[in-house]
Amino acid sequence: MIDRSIATTTHGRYLTLPAVAARPAGLLVGFHGYGEGAESQLQRLRAIHGSDRWTLVAIQGLHRFYQRRTNEVIASWMTRQDRELAIADNLAYVEGVVDVVSRESPAISRLVFAGFSQGVAMAFRAACATLRRVDGIIAVGGDVPPEIGADALARVRSALVCHGERDEWYTTDKFQHDVTRIRQSGAAVHPVIFEGGHEWSETVLEKAAAFLRDLPERP
Repeated sequence: MIDRSIATTTHGRYLTLPAVAARPAGLLVGFHGYGEGAESQLQRLRAIHGSDRWTLVAIQGLHRFYQRRTNEVIASWMTRQDRELAIADNLAYVEGVVDVVSRESPAISRLVFAGFSQGVAMAFRAACATLRRVDGIIAVGGDVPPEIGADALARVRSALVCHGERDEWYTTDKFQHDVTRIRQSGAAVHPVIFEGGHEWSETVLEKAAAFLRDLPERP
């Protein structure tokens, strides 16, 4: 048996919510967790105080499937099968979405990626691969991919990294390791430990609002 791969064309789905301001504060791009859809991440972004000043985009993973109990369509970003090819597909997909939204909203100046759980890895990969300037990352309950080196991480100017004390998946050790990696790359890192588990908590919402508010304006 010969196991081979072939490139093909598929369609991705994303949701947008324009800023209420005539001149948006920036573009806030969200990545959902495993077994969720774009709606879940858009809801998280909308819950951040002040996010209505930003153009919001929630990108859905290319790999869709049905939630067995509810028959709801959900998605994931990748599996270990053909992992490197899936990463390349996802990066091209995200770049395409940001291209389209940026053309439709030319007033947008700042760019922030926000991921939850499995979406954190996607947020970091996209931020480190794009040729655009990335002003920040909001990472909740997920780790920085091991293949991203210090030079690439340094392209992320500032990162809010959040960890729930009772999170059994994104453990304290992983959290501390990520904070150290980001700090050693030279990027600014804002670590947050909150009371809770694997969740986008009220504390996360408060810290994310402050993080977005305090991002410096571009010259």
